[in-house]
Amino acid sequence: MAVLLTAILVGLVLVQSHVASAALLLGLKHHHHDTHQNRQPHLLQTNQTGCALFLGSWVQDDTYPIYQSSACPIIDPEFNCQLYGRPDSDYLRYRWKPANCELPRFNGVDFLIKMRGKTVMFVGDSLGRNQWESLICMISAAVPRSPTQLIRGEPLSTFKFTDYGVTVSFYRAPYLVDIDAVQGKRVLRLDVVAGNGDTWRGVDVLSFNTGHWWSHKGSLQGWDYMESGGSYYQDMDRLVALEKGLRTWARWVDSNIDPTRTSVFFQSISPTHYNPSEWNAGATSSTKNCYGETTPMSGTTTYAGRYPDQMRVVDAMLREMRNPPYLLDITTLSEMRKDGHPSIYTGSLTPAEKANPERSADCSHWCLPGLPDTWNQLFYSALFS
Repeated sequence: MAVLLTAILVGLVLVQSHVASAALLLGLKHHHHDTHQNRQPHLLQTNQTGCALFLGSWVQDDTYPIYQSSACPIIDPEFNCQLYGRPDSDYLRYRWKPANCELPRFNGVDFLIKMRGKTVMFVGDSLGRNQWESLICMISAAVPRSPTQLIRGEPLSTFKFTDYGVTVSFYRAPYLVDIDAVQGKRVLRLDVVAGNGDTWRGVDVLSFNTGHWWSHKGSLQGWDYMESGGSYYQDMDRLVALEKGLRTWARWVDSNIDPTRTSVFFQSISPTHYNPSEWNAGATSSTKNCYGETTPMSGTTTYAGRYPDQMRVVDAMLREMRNPPYLLDITTLSEMRKDGHPSIYTGSLTPAEKANPERSADCSHWCLPGLPDTWNQLFYSALFS
């Protein structure tokens, strides 16, 4: 590896990524066109109980939220919108209503009893951390005096409800596949997941997510080179890279996870809201994003924006697996929540950045309390149905 990478760094090896990836990309595009011409949320392994959990609408409900951010100190500053000055609160008072059933209300005590002595691990990027913190807050609200233990680390953080022996963890792996440091460069290894996978063994419930980091460029890009099939790439089509990485992850899951012992979930792509023309006809993205949005889209699951191309790759990959995970298909219901993002009400922005919402608003992550609580309500329903 070191010899080949050195050659790349001195310019002796040049790889044209588009040539290497063209055939695979063409196949993906044909598959996407054939299977997703009509944009609808897919129901892969999601309707086994007769309830279409992910088709429905948002309804106001003043019994929500089920916890307050002030009572849950685990919430990171970037998600703690109320603490950092968000002036409205109506976004907290919506619940998801499936079209043909009622979604059971989350019961933290029930969760702990049913999971006694077991482990839950969220694996992925900061959206996975968003959901991890949400679940801890939701459970903690039901047992506020129950002793707990928190160990924050990198890449693994764990939170334990000691009376119940229940551990809820987050393992940071934004690409799922491994990243190695070679001669000071970060190499995204599209064919290797063994390093990360060693930590996933023996967990009772695994929930994976990935997506946003595959499209990052410039200073946000998390790698310097990609490795695939023994060759190194300065870049390649990002959907092709995602497909390669997911194929590696899928092979690992099929080969290493016993579905009779471990429940596996895959959370679909969490949407962003940087282009108001997707939800407001006639708006222009140059003048606004999610900043100032205070209500969800009305109606049932229809959305004018594009269905994420990444989700088409995920959908195709899951269908090829021998033991596909349960798809927690939160994409469309989350697309309707243009009001749920931190925007400028986050501890990760400076005062100058907050004064320029068109440039600085976070329309990617989600406030806590907020939308990830619904993800966990769906997770809870699917886990114990």
